[in-house]
Amino acid sequence: MQEIHEKLTSGLRDFFEKTSHRKAVLGLSGGLDSAVTLKLAVDALGDENVTAILMPENGVTKGENVLHAKGLCQFLRVEYYYQPINSFMLDYAALPWKQNEIAYANTKARIRATILYNYANTKQALVVGTSNKSELILGYGTKYGDLASDVLPLGELYKTDVQELADFMDLPKEIIEKAPSAELYAGQTDEQELGASYKELDIILRQRDLGEEALIEKGMNAVLVRSIFKRINDNAHKLVSPPIITL
Repeated sequence: MQEIHEKLTSGLRDFFEKTSHRKAVLGLSGGLDSAVTLKLAVDALGDENVTAILMPENGVTKGENVLHAKGLCQFLRVEYYYQPINSFMLDYAALPWKQNEIAYANTKARIRATILYNYANTKQALVVGTSNKSELILGYGTKYGDLASDVLPLGELYKTDVQELADFMDLPKEIIEKAPSAELYAGQTDEQELGASYKELDIILRQRDLGEEALIEKGMNAVLVRSIFKRINDNAHKLVSPPIITL
């Protein structure tokens, strides 16, 4: 893990130098991915150049996640802002159509992205994303929401790799061991929505080039494999720029 840590921090530092930026901002949830990303940013750029924004939804976000996020910022000596998103959601209740649950949940992620980019534009900073490779392959994220960023330090690390890196960096156990959740609604967990643990998912994702049928023939859960490949195909558009219709 030391080699991976060194490559990620040097790569992040080089990116900021090449783009002539010094300041970084990221959304900190109190979960594993954002905690690891924060530590990498601090190691690469220095704590004085990194800002975290905590954007809970009061009534949905668990109090322990806010406490963990604040505690990590204090430990790493990182400036942070606390900005609940509830007030930003009010205007969406006045839309002239009835929102479905997916639209409502994704709006929360997009509000958070808007806040991050408002800060970034104001402070001449870049937004550091927190998505990992498992999430990116599965398209498990909101387009123009949590998938919106200027650079992705964890984009080549599967979720289980991120957990190992967190151990290497001595991040708090209560952050490493908690159930992953975007907390877009009360009680939501990533693994419940995805239908398997990240450990199970990553085993399949690491071998996805073999193809759906080959993995099933190897004895992997057919229902899970098919659902993963469907999710990958359905969400592939999230990883590419919008297509331009040619003349």
